[in-house]
Amino acid sequence: MLQKIREKSQGVFAWAILIVICVPFALWGIQNYIGGASEDALVTVGDRAFFQNDLNKAYQQYSQNLNGMKIDEATIRQQATLKLVKDEVLLQHVRDQDLIISDEKAKEFIQGLEYFQVDGKFDNTHYKTLLRAQQLTSAQFVQRIKQAQVMEQYQRSILSTSFATDYDIEQFFKIQNQKRNIDYITVPITPITEAPDDKAIQTYYQANQSRYQTTEKVSVEYVQLSLSDLAKKITLTEVQLKAFYEEQKETYTSKERRKISHILFSFKKGSNDDNALAKAQAAQKQLATKSFEDLAQEVSDDEISAKKGGDLGLFEIGGLEPSLEKTVTQLTLGQVSAPVKSSFGYHLFKVTELAPVTTKTFDEVKPEVTNALQRKSAETDFYEMAERLAEVSYENTSNLTVAAETIGTTIEKTNSFSKDKGEGIAQDPIIRAAAFSEDVLKGNNSEPLEIGNDKVIVLRLSAHQPASFQPLEAVKAEISQLILTQKAQQQASKMAADLKQQLLSGKNIQTLATENALEVKTLDSLTRQNKLLPWPVNQVIFKASKPTDNKPTVTTAALNTGEQYVIALNKVTEGVLSGGDKKQLKLAKFNIAKVLGETTFEAVLANLQANADIVIKDNSSTEK
Repeated sequence: MLQKIREKSQGVFAWAILIVICVPFALWGIQNYIGGASEDALVTVGDRAFFQNDLNKAYQQYSQNLNGMKIDEATIRQQATLKLVKDEVLLQHVRDQDLIISDEKAKEFIQGLEYFQVDGKFDNTHYKTLLRAQQLTSAQFVQRIKQAQVMEQYQRSILSTSFATDYDIEQFFKIQNQKRNIDYITVPITPITEAPDDKAIQTYYQANQSRYQTTEKVSVEYVQLSLSDLAKKITLTEVQLKAFYEEQKETYTSKERRKISHILFSFKKGSNDDNALAKAQAAQKQLATKSFEDLAQEVSDDEISAKKGGDLGLFEIGGLEPSLEKTVTQLTLGQVSAPVKSSFGYHLFKVTELAPVTTKTFDEVKPEVTNALQRKSAETDFYEMAERLAEVSYENTSNLTVAAETIGTTIEKTNSFSKDKGEGIAQDPIIRAAAFSEDVLKGNNSEPLEIGNDKVIVLRLSAHQPASFQPLEAVKAEISQLILTQKAQQQASKMAADLKQQLLSGKNIQTLATENALEVKTLDSLTRQNKLLPWPVNQVIFKASKPTDNKPTVTTAALNTGEQYVIALNKVTEGVLSGGDKKQLKLAKFNIAKVLGETTFEAVLANLQANADIVIKDNSSTEK
């Protein structure tokens, strides 16, 4: 396990596990738990059946999280299905364990979601509108949230019980801070200039023809429902705008900004405080001839703020004792308070910066108010039209004409784009994934695609340019160069292997280098985070076994360019906790425990799946 953690904490990411690692507690596939239709189930987990619609939604969600990564659709669909199965296995297990989440807890979570908030506050009308657009009742949605939360609760129950012992930490740093002494020879790439013959080029072309394909491209036509466009069509009266402005006035009001400084005369708890009060009163008189900042540096018992002339920064309600807050909030700019007592001592306060509460006038924010109210007024129509768009695009899957007429828009077209890159709406990976989906390539309308929170798009195929093989003549020069490069790399690899064998047979590395007109370099006390060697070479060095019987461990490493390294590992020194490590020890122990907990959780999930009745018909595979 420690080896696994160590391997994950190399190089640039050496401290990622120890300092910034965070196990993501994402909600477990809420949108996957949707009832099927009357068709045959494609996946079953116990008594739970999933249909094509469920798999499509799982695929769409999963592909959105890939951020444009180059993975073929079949692989994405398979991974999305496997995640759907994993989530369902866990859900059934937590139900069997009788774990529950209260209605109040679920509602509290829902009210904290940004999707259901307007101006930072939960809006019940907005909430119900959104659920109506998804054909959900509040009770159904709360139930799904409870399912997701109970799965998260189970995950936390495992992760929170994981721990790393002092021995674990010590062993980790023994490996992490290990130092190694090496000698190494670099075998460079020697260019080959003799051009390959036509037969070699033809053979390479036939063996690697898939590399010489043109990129598959499509163009689509689409209809777009936009909340912004609907909002612009709404006409509002001055009365409506002013009423909305009054409702939202807090949004256009800036908070008071008050910066304070203080001079503290402290006293011990339970002691006579008259001496501290006398000092404060004397200091107050000195302010007639001295600046507050200079006096704070001279006499304040708060050493930290004294160095900054008593500056305490911006004042926030709740940051001081009530009696002090009352004094500070009543001071005007530049005014110094009388001595005021706290549990620490007596203070003299001064307000050094004061920006009062200000509210922008209606005229100042009228354009902003207009836009906000237009969008709010358009939301109900937007979600109702989105629902209608979904219906008509499904009922009329061979064209977009009815869909366009239904939402009062025109059909637009894109230029050609690939799975990885596009312009306009095709910049969005959601659009590209849908355009290249099996259903759309067959000529059907896509499902409604939600882009952000204010756009819904339905698209269909306009033109399809399948990938095709480039003719040999078009790539002949490229292949010729590749063959030459590969030969040069093979030559360097063979030489490195020969040098390794000679070192293993006992030959001296310096002698070997001299015979081959190469140079030996020595590095002592090499660390995992060193920047003296390329990262792939460093990985090989720190994976190599320790030297035995006073003989070096000999290994080789290669760069992507084909350049080779022949390495003799001479000595390994175990790592120890350094001063910097000790400062982070508590955090390191906590976060390594998280890694161990996550591994345990994955093992639990794997065991649950191994013992579940799972049938995946579309993959023709069954798991028991």
